[in-house]
Amino acid sequence: QVQLVESGGGLVQAGGSLSLSCAASGSISRPKVMGWYRQAPGKQRDLVATIIPGGITNYADSVKGRFTISRDNAKNTVYLQMSSLKPEDTAVYYCYLAWERMYWGQGTQVTVSS
Repeated sequence: QVQLVESGGGLVQAGGSLSLSCAASGSISRPKVMGWYRQAPGKQRDLVATIIPGGITNYADSVKGRFTISRDNAKNTVYLQMSSLKPEDTAVYYCYLAWERMYWGQGTQVTVSS
């Protein structure tokens, strides 16, 4: 079993910055693909960013140049640094770990006021 615990998030004004972190625990034999999705009210859950164990990253077009995903393999932790935030970034952010199936964090609210 894998458990994901997120921290960070909150309320910020447009143009501001926030950081999220997500720590994975459980019987994880080696680093796995991890990343972040987000879900705004009434919308589907969309991929935000992904990072593989070797460090290669992928971003949704809407966050490229503003968000940075990183990881600490020794801690099984993934981070999301968000800057130049926009009101449309408002959503619940979920971290995930992919290993035979998708494991999800509990979600953390990010609210960007205009």
